[in-house]
Amino acid sequence: MKETTQNRPTRRPALSPSRASDFKQCPLLYRFRAIDRLPEPPSTAQVRGSLVHAALEDLYARPAADREYATAAGLVQPAWERLVESNPELAAVVETERLPAFLDEARDLLSGYYRLEDPTRFDPDSCEERVEVELSDGTMLRGFIDRIDVAPGGAMRLVDYKTGRAPRALFEAKALFQMKFYAVALYRTRGVVPRRLRLLYLSDGEVLDYTPDEAELLKFEKTLMAIWRAIQNLGTTGDFRPNPSRLCDWCAHQSLCPAFGGTPPPYPGWPSDYGVSDTDIEDAEASATAIPGDAA
Repeated sequence: MKETTQNRPTRRPALSPSRASDFKQCPLLYRFRAIDRLPEPPSTAQVRGSLVHAALEDLYARPAADREYATAAGLVQPAWERLVESNPELAAVVETERLPAFLDEARDLLSGYYRLEDPTRFDPDSCEERVEVELSDGTMLRGFIDRIDVAPGGAMRLVDYKTGRAPRALFEAKALFQMKFYAVALYRTRGVVPRRLRLLYLSDGEVLDYTPDEAELLKFEKTLMAIWRAIQNLGTTGDFRPNPSRLCDWCAHQSLCPAFGGTPPPYPGWPSDYGVSDTDIEDAEASATAIPGDAA
């Protein structure tokens, strides 16, 4: 059950992978999502991504011997019911007559997962781990990691499930942005450089592996600091401007965007807190795995 406005804990504004990507893509989009918090109707692909993530989380909560595909497929329906119970608006995204096919599509993606890994052969260190860390300049990082694996010798692997298609080689760096974000967060909280960053693309059965080093993470940490500093500077004036691109075709806020003849709402000012629950943060990261343009 989602927290009410009254009992939500105060949350200091922070940078998450999805919001950092929003700002890099379009500063005005960042404002609409993180500051104005304008509602956006979720797409079928986004909801399907959230459903698959929920089913995989449930799967890894079971003993390793009980993680066969049949078990995973059987978790889809209860995971959907739980999502709709906590977010009733999701029921309107998938028409009743289309629901069986929608659930089958989620099961197909889970089948794709089994072509990439055998979950009966290992136990993860954690699933859907919440990370929050303050960097040396005051930048706060916050997010959820799909899965963390730790080998007996201590080597760490970060894993993220993607329900969209794998990116072309030219765009792999963009795809790895989220994983490097999490690698920095874990480096600062656990003091360990992850041995491997792994993206699993369930739709087309592709795996993208990357091995970072300490120097690279320190450099990327400075990039995150610079992004947050730029956001805060614009936050004092509200001068978040649009950055038109092909991704505008998928934006839900064209009617409010100056690039399309619209007028943004009055700037509400820099938020003292984000007023969102952990579920909201987790849903944003999970649904971002299937946003059009991520692999375009």
